[in-house]
Amino acid sequence: MRANKEFIGLDKGFWAHVRSISEAQGYTVRGAGVIKTLTAAGIVAAFRKLGLSSDHLVYGGQLTERGVVLCRYFAYRADVLDNFVQPRLMDATRAETVYNELKARLRPKLSVTMNKQSGEMKKIAYLTAIVNMIVESVAGLDGFNYNPGQLTTFTRGAMPLRTLSRRVDGALPGVVNPVALWEIKEYYYTTTFGSRVADGVYETLLDGMELEEMREHEGRNVEHMLALDAHFTWWVKGRSYLCRIIDMLHMGYVDEVLFGYEVVERLPSLVQEWVALAQQQAQAIHEPQIRGADDAVPEEDGQLF
Repeated sequence: MRANKEFIGLDKGFWAHVRSISEAQGYTVRGAGVIKTLTAAGIVAAFRKLGLSSDHLVYGGQLTERGVVLCRYFAYRADVLDNFVQPRLMDATRAETVYNELKARLRPKLSVTMNKQSGEMKKIAYLTAIVNMIVESVAGLDGFNYNPGQLTTFTRGAMPLRTLSRRVDGALPGVVNPVALWEIKEYYYTTTFGSRVADGVYETLLDGMELEEMREHEGRNVEHMLALDAHFTWWVKGRSYLCRIIDMLHMGYVDEVLFGYEVVERLPSLVQEWVALAQQQAQAIHEPQIRGADDAVPEEDGQLF
């Protein structure tokens, strides 16, 4: 999903309000399993708890213009998470079924990616494999880097202009001057919402802030996608972080977030857009587009199991 146009381009002060209110009143209704919305009374209570004035949001018992927009955003965030995101988050069993169906239909040549766990929990990284199969089916095996083994770099005059701090999970057409890059956060076998999962959210935020700086100062834009899945981890244990991700999407730090099965629904058309962008960029900026190193080499005869 992309950001709701109603809430694009709002100033950073607005998002400071969203974060402060969310922290003060909490993200979810305890025991109800739903995301909290916002009312005038809730604003006053939150700012009283913070020791700050709410007069610019609620005056004489009535919402100001800023207060109205805040309440509309909180209502939207709750609705999209409760009714769009939650039904699309998969567990390992459903993800395995979707993976097998796509594999039979798309017949990918790319080696399958395994998760980083051990023992009985060492399985195919289903969401990563689904993303890779879909991208390969549209862009071709050599049309993207599915597991970059180096940092993403953007150039000017074939010299480094910006290099990101972290390796990403995929880039198209490659790690040098990509038009699109993505990160994948799947936690099917995680039983708690630990710091590693939370860190994954902030890693995406860091990448988004670096890309924002490049866009604002150098005029270079790149599509930044986040794909995530695991119903138990994200919905049962991590709803507050889903709220933060929706906020991050609307702040412009990520261009598209695909939740669970939405990867199957949305990614094919999205990759078509990326391929067209790569062709346009190759003609427009005359900078090298290099696929770059990856951490694993696909077998010539297909899947590696």
